[in-house]
Amino acid sequence: MPTNPNMVAIQTVTVGSGGAASISFTSIPQTYTDLVVKVSTRDSRTSNQYGSLDVTFNGSPTYSGRILYADGSTVGSTTATTNWLYGNTSISTSNTFSNCEMYIPNYTSSNNKSISSDVAVEHNASSSNSLDLIAGLATLTSAITSITITPSSGTLSQYSTATLYGVTSAGYGAKATGGIISQDANYLYHTFFNTGTFTPSANITCDYLVVAGGGGAGDDYAGGGGAGGLRSTVGNTGGGGSLESAVAFTSGTAYTITVGAGGAGVTSGGLTGNVGSNSSIAGSGLTTITSTGGGGGGGIDKAVSNGGSGGGAGTSNTSPYTVAGGLGTANQGYNGGSATKVSGGSYPVEGGGGGAGAVGGNGGGTSSGNGGAGVLLTTWTTVTGAGVNSYLAGGGGGGGYAPYGITAGTGGVGGGANGTNVDGAAGASASANTGGGGGGGAGNQGNGGNGGSGIVIVRYAK
Repeated sequence: MPTNPNMVAIQTVTVGSGGAASISFTSIPQTYTDLVVKVSTRDSRTSNQYGSLDVTFNGSPTYSGRILYADGSTVGSTTATTNWLYGNTSISTSNTFSNCEMYIPNYTSSNNKSISSDVAVEHNASSSNSLDLIAGLATLTSAITSITITPSSGTLSQYSTATLYGVTSAGYGAKATGGIISQDANYLYHTFFNTGTFTPSANITCDYLVVAGGGGAGDDYAGGGGAGGLRSTVGNTGGGGSLESAVAFTSGTAYTITVGAGGAGVTSGGLTGNVGSNSSIAGSGLTTITSTGGGGGGGIDKAVSNGGSGGGAGTSNTSPYTVAGGLGTANQGYNGGSATKVSGGSYPVEGGGGGAGAVGGNGGGTSSGNGGAGVLLTTWTTVTGAGVNSYLAGGGGGGGYAPYGITAGTGGVGGGANGTNVDGAAGASASANTGGGGGGGAGNQGNGGNGGSGIVIVRYAK
């Protein structure tokens, strides 16, 4: 029996004690066809029993729209500008909140965005109850990546809530549940950005892509984090290895999909960054498929970490002033770059983290190493809206030191983060769901960047 179209809760924001000026959803995944926002609010305004909630997309696009409204005494219409929603106020009946829903189809398109909302606000006096239907057009030809909801005056009260949902119709014909379902002409894809469960409704043989969390970078003259291990059955796999074999899944069995978190960068003590967490597919009758978390970037005079891809080496103050990078895991990723001081050890340089597709760059002379490149995903990028970069699992760049003229390493393509050479500054953090390594911090007490979380995709033929 076909599954119904998915409506997945992406994020819920609930206002805490003390209230809030607005509610925002940022970095909205470009992985769905439509968006739905459900809102229930109350605010501090005292002028009316209800008031408008202004909504902006990516800032402040231009709107044109119309509102049809009815309350206990009036029916009418008026123009809509930014007031796509309404909320109860502090003089509404105690403990009552508005009930609104906004629908945004084709939010990733390059066309202007159509918007429709329905609104109900409640008050004991019948003349102050209101029902509204709102429809219009936002002049915005770029994909919607952020939504902000703000009262036209006052602040949102505690317990005001908004939930953002993503909608896709790709679930029709699916032979399993779990993850975000998308499709192309030949395959159905289940994409997991977070840990979840994959449950087939038929016996199916599946390809997979499993990327672990990237390693965090060290601090204080530190190396870049190594990328998370990458294993794939099609296209390319990590470490230059042979492709993995497709796997048979059994109908009715719930398989646990674990998406590894990125390792945290170090914030004090010149220590080595934290190793990323493993990603895996596991379940009854299945040999667990595990990709290994990326190695942490080495801190000053500290050992570097091995991982799916090895962490970049940190500076050594001990002759011969050379430290090898961390080791990658066979068929998952490459080694991190080494760190070598020159001129009698006066210049601190660091290694770049290894990537799933290339070794991390060695530090030397006046340049710290770049992160190793990730793996080109020529096959998996056919997944419509799955949020997969053209590359995944790039290593983090090593930190530099501007007072000594040392340039920082850049992150490897595929989510690897840049190091920095600004004295005491933090390296950049890797992008989520890329498995990229964090960027090395600079100089004295420059914090290491965090590694990026991993991703798991399972696909099967239609």
